[in-house]
Amino acid sequence: MQEEAGSLNQPMDETASDNKENQESSGEVKAVTKKTKEPKIPTVAQVVEQEAATLTEEEKSLKENEAVRDLEKKTEEQKETAVEQKVVAEQNSVTEQAEKEEKEALAQEDSELDEKRASLTLDKETTLLETVLFLESEPQTEETLSKITKLSEDVIRECIERLKDKYSSPDSGIEISKIIGGWLMVPKKEYFDLVKERYGKRNEGRLSRAAIETLSIIAYSQPCSRADIESIRHVNVDNMMRILLDRNFIKEVGKKDVPGKPVLYGTTKEFLEFFHLNSLADLPQLEEKDSEVFDLAR
Repeated sequence: MQEEAGSLNQPMDETASDNKENQESSGEVKAVTKKTKEPKIPTVAQVVEQEAATLTEEEKSLKENEAVRDLEKKTEEQKETAVEQKVVAEQNSVTEQAEKEEKEALAQEDSELDEKRASLTLDKETTLLETVLFLESEPQTEETLSKITKLSEDVIRECIERLKDKYSSPDSGIEISKIIGGWLMVPKKEYFDLVKERYGKRNEGRLSRAAIETLSIIAYSQPCSRADIESIRHVNVDNMMRILLDRNFIKEVGKKDVPGKPVLYGTTKEFLEFFHLNSLADLPQLEEKDSEVFDLAR
């Protein structure tokens, strides 16, 4: 029995040995297979070197050509800039030369005018001032007239007095009048009244009687409010106030120190100019009864 058992164990031992050899052989195959499946990872330096190596000669040539084109473009731009700067410099030179010649011509002209002015007699200086006043449409101060004529202010004042004497003659239809601080050549009132229908300030239109009354109250009672004016006229003055404001004859000058703080109005320099007044002191004197009425609005 033992022999039979021994004979049975022998084939089993051989089978186990064969299995062990097969497993070892299989393990070696797997190890080899594993080694072949794991590729080697290149370093950064190797990648860069590889990419540089793959750069073809054509690409190198293209980059070189692009660099040449950029250089040529910059060179061309520099040439254009140089040309533009040269043109600008030439234009500036021409302009400076023209300005220089113009200044010299003006200086020569001024010199000649100064010589002529120096030779003017008082009569000629008066005539010169008369010419300026005729050409000016707005009142001009003595200082301004001095700058225009290049005559001293003392001479201007003397010439004005001479012109006032000249135009005070009954056979003259115009006069020299001082309006809002300046001098202006204007028609005499007695003759202008006869033709003002035709030669009045057409673009400004005529003031209605209601507007004149409202303006008179403001002129003599200023500063005054709408309520003050209505207390004298006993009618609504909103429309008349709008007209006078649009014509720039009146303006807001403050607020009345009463509840509601109503706006106060006064006249303007345009009002003085329109009525040929130098100041409010030149307004016609009111009769006593009219003066009392206007005082109520203050």
